[in-house]
Amino acid sequence: MLIWAIVLLIAGFIILIKGADLMVSGASSMAKKLGISTIAIGLTVVSFGTSAPELIVSLFSAINGKADASFGNVIGSNNFNLLCILGVSGLIYPLVVQRNTVRFEVPISIAAIIVLYLLVNDRWLQGAATDSLSRTDAIILLIFFFFFMMYVYRTMKFESEYEEAPIKIFTTPISVILVIAGISMLVLGGKLVVDNAVLIANYFGLSQKIIGLTILAAGTSLPELATSAVAAYKKNTDIAIGNVVGSNIFNIFFILGVTGVVQPLNYNIALNFDLKVLFVASMVLMIFMFTLNQRKLDRWEALLLFIGYIVYTIFLIGMEEVI
Repeated sequence: MLIWAIVLLIAGFIILIKGADLMVSGASSMAKKLGISTIAIGLTVVSFGTSAPELIVSLFSAINGKADASFGNVIGSNNFNLLCILGVSGLIYPLVVQRNTVRFEVPISIAAIIVLYLLVNDRWLQGAATDSLSRTDAIILLIFFFFFMMYVYRTMKFESEYEEAPIKIFTTPISVILVIAGISMLVLGGKLVVDNAVLIANYFGLSQKIIGLTILAAGTSLPELATSAVAAYKKNTDIAIGNVVGSNIFNIFFILGVTGVVQPLNYNIALNFDLKVLFVASMVLMIFMFTLNQRKLDRWEALLLFIGYIVYTIFLIGMEEVI
């Protein structure tokens, strides 16, 4: 059983990588043919597609009464996106950051963290009996998501400020097929990885919270990892960055919004630590973007992010063993 789970886990990785390649190729081609900026494609089509596993996992976790896994999946995925994915992508190829990303998109992702923190800490802020994400809170998140989509719509025609690697142009039907096939493979690969990773985690006796923050978070974020890594390798840095920033905003505003409307969630305040890690990491990213006014994530900065994720994961596992 354990060996079979490992085999399916590896198969999931292979499907994810190929799906990411198709996704990036199709999305890049669509952007050029439609005259839409690559960053807008990264913030919408790519981030929506690669966040599909998080949406599925969070919804099913909530419906099955596993609120810790649902919250842990989203918060853990965002930490994985920011620290691990940008770290790996930046090591592959230094990521040039557009002015709008520094001025608006990353600040919006930071605002999303603050909004979520304020909404779920009911006992501290409102003197309530429990901490939770109510349907009203979830609707507020969806309203913020609507305004974010309006912002993306306004930026769709902006051109990239930097010269990027040549993009192969396909016909519109082929581009659409590539994107759909890529998303399908990402979802399938993500499901294979998550299901079998959870089986392996359960085999070793890990808790619901730690599974959500690590195994589910990393597993459902593998599409983002594969997509951003491939995009960085192809030097399409707008998609590499837009995918991560867009996914982080999408995860909090849309995924938790939809999940909370379907099933209100009790919130474990122990997750405040992980939200604070996400906030600090986002601020560090902002600082890195302003290094020497280059708006660029250099390899040494990417390495620091990646090391930060390793330290964070070791701390989580260490705390689990203590408990």
